[in-house]
Amino acid sequence: MRVAATLYLTDRTITPVRLARELEQRGFAALYLPEHSHIPVSRTTPYPGGELPPECARMLNPFVALAQAAAVTRTLGLGTNITLVGQHDPIDLAKQIATLDHLSGGRFTLGVGYGWNKEEAADHGVQWRTRRALVRDRMAVMRALWAEQPTAYEGEFARVAASEAHPKPLRAPRFRPQGALYGPRTLIGGAAGPTLFAHVAEFADGWLPVGGGGLRDSLPALRAAWADAGRDPAGPYVALSAVEPTEGKLAHYAELGVDEVVVQLPARGEAEVLKVLDGFQRYVHLTPASGDRH
Repeated sequence: MRVAATLYLTDRTITPVRLARELEQRGFAALYLPEHSHIPVSRTTPYPGGELPPECARMLNPFVALAQAAAVTRTLGLGTNITLVGQHDPIDLAKQIATLDHLSGGRFTLGVGYGWNKEEAADHGVQWRTRRALVRDRMAVMRALWAEQPTAYEGEFARVAASEAHPKPLRAPRFRPQGALYGPRTLIGGAAGPTLFAHVAEFADGWLPVGGGGLRDSLPALRAAWADAGRDPAGPYVALSAVEPTEGKLAHYAELGVDEVVVQLPARGEAEVLKVLDGFQRYVHLTPASGDRH
């Protein structure tokens, strides 16, 4: 089981360059970064975690920050936690992802989210009730652009003509009954449920939930959906985000077959973040990474 890290990286926190170097030096597996393009001040959507953290409105662009992190590291994984795919042009996003993956030597993981802030999504032209179908179509556009040969896609919410598009993400294609799945490792974030698990099995490589509540019941359901879709018998990749680690929690997650935990760092300056990293480092050595699955 790998141990990675995440935080709300802003213009007031530790820099991505310093953080990435410190994570790699301490043996952490990856750095995952979230995104918000903006937070409308007039809104009615409640924040899922209670009071909206002020850092949500100050987040750095994750792809720019991860590019800096990639440039100063050699082995550290780089991921989004999550990318709001519905708020991006999929052709442009496919190019950004493929470029970052290429320049980092295949170290990128795409976390996909459907969003929670209706007002933010509306400013991007997203119709809330159809956002999941929109994301599904935009992911299919990106998969078509990442394919080995020019491939067209025509969906209800997005389309692309068969095109030459380079560079390509470096991860080998994964095979499904409906055809190869191209692109970087892709994990879908969100609460457990049959619709989400069906999407994981259809066009992703695994699940990226917040925390580890209810896993003893939800993981068998996820794995059943995966098997029913005819996916790889090794099963879906499972990474738990925003974990406040303890030895007991990590042992529990390892027993359940979790592949990765993403520990939560504070959105603070360099000194405070490094102090927390020093405390979390012991968990890295308790759960060493191993095997091709990672």
